[in-house]
Amino acid sequence: MRAKDKLGKDGEDLAARYLERAGQRVVDRNWRSGTGELDIVALEGATVVVSEVKTRRSPDYGHPLEAITPAKVQRLQILTLQWLRAHGMSGTGYRIDAVAILHDGQTPPVIEHVKAVG
Repeated sequence: MRAKDKLGKDGEDLAARYLERAGQRVVDRNWRSGTGELDIVALEGATVVVSEVKTRRSPDYGHPLEAITPAKVQRLQILTLQWLRAHGMSGTGYRIDAVAILHDGQTPPVIEHVKAVG
């Protein structure tokens, strides 16, 4: 596995554990459709929460949240509606969150969870 892919997978694993400790129940990971992928889909009460995870080794090339542009949020909204339809949950309330992780492998990761980015 390439180092970048491993960093991304490790970040998604950290994010899933973090979200579960925060009370969410992860129901899907890396769900794909023809238009993209949802990193983490969870339930928080009756709300479907989609979390986009961005992991960086350092902030040298910008904070991870900077990668979540308005165009990315729009794609996530479309993908979320596709996921809801595919799982017979059309009309269910949803929220799109972001999880930013800085993890250099030497020190404990820094995790930032931002709710309702879109």
